[in-house]
Amino acid sequence: MPQKYRFLIALATYNERENLPILTSQIVEFAPDADILVVDDSSPDGTASWVEEKMQHDARFKLIQRSGKQGLGTAILAAMDYAVQNNYDFIVNMDADLSHPARFLPAVISKAEEGNDVVIGSRYVPGGKIEGWAWYRHLMSRAINMYARCLLGLQTRDNSGSFRCYRVALLKRLDFNSVISRGYSFFEEILFRLRKLGATFAEVPITFEERQAGQSKLNIKEIFIALWLLLRIGITK
Repeated sequence: MPQKYRFLIALATYNERENLPILTSQIVEFAPDADILVVDDSSPDGTASWVEEKMQHDARFKLIQRSGKQGLGTAILAAMDYAVQNNYDFIVNMDADLSHPARFLPAVISKAEEGNDVVIGSRYVPGGKIEGWAWYRHLMSRAINMYARCLLGLQTRDNSGSFRCYRVALLKRLDFNSVISRGYSFFEEILFRLRKLGATFAEVPITFEERQAGQSKLNIKEIFIALWLLLRIGITK
């Protein structure tokens, strides 16, 4: 009989009250045995209240409420620590804005169960694609991925995407305090640090769909901070 693994699906949120009911219903459809952890940075739109209501009648829902906006990277680290402390086998990170369709969860989970430490839902392997982006966003994303591969020695194709599954046993060996990124450079940095621990990687194709509700949190300042931090990590590696 195949081994039964415990999966935790993590969603970092800030003002995602519109999207969570849709996304979580899709997650339950495609990964019914997984738990769902929402890490919310005091969203004023009532995101946390919605999760608390769900928790009252569905044990799969979990919540970490944080005071103020502390950064996407720290939210994901908090979710990783939760997975470690609660003895999950794998943690899957997804964006909460519906850009990561839950229909790809079975492929990501299956690839992890085959023995890979990190599975990336990839836009840049055959079969992967992006819908709804202007040409300059495609160019910027490709450039950042090339930049990260050159600086950090990464072999994976999609290093800036956040749809990923991590083996928790590997995260137990990671010094979370060594991670310096608080924003979008977190995704490249964590791959770099896990590679240094000997992680095995796999990528499965996904379709990235531009968010349908709410507003993107990414801005030019965040991009330049990410580029600077990746340069700093690459120089000191």
